[in-house]
Amino acid sequence: MTGCYVPCHACIDNCIHTYAGIQLRYACAEIMRKQGHEEATGQAKITPAFNLPCKYVLHTVGPIITGVLTKEDEDMLASCYKSCLELADKNNVNSVAFCCISTGEFHFPNEEAAKIAVDTVKEYREKNNSKIEVIFNVWKDIDHRIYKGLLG
Repeated sequence: MTGCYVPCHACIDNCIHTYAGIQLRYACAEIMRKQGHEEATGQAKITPAFNLPCKYVLHTVGPIITGVLTKEDEDMLASCYKSCLELADKNNVNSVAFCCISTGEFHFPNEEAAKIAVDTVKEYREKNNSKIEVIFNVWKDIDHRIYKGLLG
């Protein structure tokens, strides 16, 4: 939760923590200190956004893929999205922008990750009658094509 520690690394985690300011890293460290452990994969926490142009940051830890993609990996990724949406609803958040969780440095295959993201969000919104506006914020052209194909 406290972000990437590789200087000048262009991952989304580093970008968020850099532009939010040091307060975000401190808030995340405090959450982990109080809970006594790092955040579990598939769970989520919410913090103020500090210097970012939004109210909150939803933090989730996606699965790291080191070999063949498993059903457990897929379930953990779906849990990331579901946990964030539950937190958003609980905190009366009207809109959420999701990056492509786990597809960068964590090596989750882009196609499978996008399908899980879209399916999980659709299922959550239908099941919970949620009105949360969801934006899939993509960085790579390949992700743009994948999401465009899935969302029409």
